[in-house]
Amino acid sequence: MKGYRKILIAVNGSKDVLTEGLQLAHDEKCWVTVVKVIPPYDGDLNLVGIKNIEDVLDSEGAKAVYDMKDIAKKEGALIKTRLEEGEVDKKIVEVAEDERCDLIIMGAQKRNWLRKFFGDNVVEKVINHAPCPVLVVGT
Repeated sequence: MKGYRKILIAVNGSKDVLTEGLQLAHDEKCWVTVVKVIPPYDGDLNLVGIKNIEDVLDSEGAKAVYDMKDIAKKEGALIKTRLEEGEVDKKIVEVAEDERCDLIIMGAQKRNWLRKFFGDNVVEKVINHAPCPVLVVGT
């Protein structure tokens, strides 16, 4: 492809994005950072019966990081993982800037890909604000 040095893979729940991103990184022989962004929780905790939302989010985040590392191990890849909390599009762009990435890889659902791509969504916002090219993978 282009000779990328650092790739950021933004995972959204689909393992396909991570797998395809790791394959590209292997072909390009470059460094990989994988980011999972957890949106901030704004709801009423009394309604959901959860006393400490931080414990729930931490356990979900730990599972996400474990899953990312497990997939990377199966692919024979070494990755740096980052778990972030905040607005998904802004955090992806922020991590790409912090890590000085040459490419962002992220997913979009195939069934409504065109509608989602041209609508007001995370992929569009990242494309519009990213410091580097964005590769969108159908999930």
